[in-house]
Amino acid sequence: MASVHVIGSVNLDLVATASHLPGPGETVGGASFARHPGGKGANQALAAARMGADTTFSAAVGHDADQALALLREADHLDLDLHVTDAPTGVALIAVDASGENQIVVAPGSNELLFPEHLPDIVADATLVQLEVPVATVAAALGAATGLRCLNAAPATPETASLLEWCDVVVVNETERAALADALTGFGGLVITTLGADGAVAHRRGDQVATARPPVAHAIDAVGAGDAFCGALVTVLAEGADLPRALALATTAGALATETRGAQPSLPDRRAVEARCPSPS
Repeated sequence: MASVHVIGSVNLDLVATASHLPGPGETVGGASFARHPGGKGANQALAAARMGADTTFSAAVGHDADQALALLREADHLDLDLHVTDAPTGVALIAVDASGENQIVVAPGSNELLFPEHLPDIVADATLVQLEVPVATVAAALGAATGLRCLNAAPATPETASLLEWCDVVVVNETERAALADALTGFGGLVITTLGADGAVAHRRGDQVATARPPVAHAIDAVGAGDAFCGALVTVLAEGADLPRALALATTAGALATETRGAQPSLPDRRAVEARCPSPS
């Protein structure tokens, strides 16, 4: 069993599902509403655990975090390393349309209070970080990591470029890749770009080195799909799989996550991913 240490955010997702997403100044009525545990860090930690990794998750939460942590506490192979603050736990306000597309606004709360001194020793086959906690904390985690170091550059910020020297793998979507284009030009590690229903492609120094397409999915909610991808990718790479195999499993995990509403409820387990995974390209 590979070991994965995830450092990142915890949110409670407040999800409204409507016929279409609102435009500027528009009110859309008739929506349904649900609460789901979320946060990129929490989602990716749970995704890795469900893929079979021995997972540790470091995060900051408020005293109101019970609902946000519910599925993490129930998960096998997942240890929680939590810094409890007096700030509220993070909240994500999510609008989802009938096709599964979404808009998200995040109030970070306690996620902004996870500082480098709160991190334990990081000894794992792979370390996975995102950008919903302070950049200094992300830098400290990457600098202290002993195994594969993966950054999901989401959301991309001007400070992201300063982190690349510590990374072996950077995962971005098309928007994030465009925002980081100049910084990624000289990056010597793997740049993996997720392409939604078209799968993912990996480059090294501008040269394409692998690609994968997911199985056909009956998408109803894209929330959490990117996190499913990241958790699966890092787990399989930490196990020693080659890149085409890792990409194939990761794109499958992302596709399956679109078939269930909510971020964490949608994250597939290893058996489901293996069963639906196409042969790697």
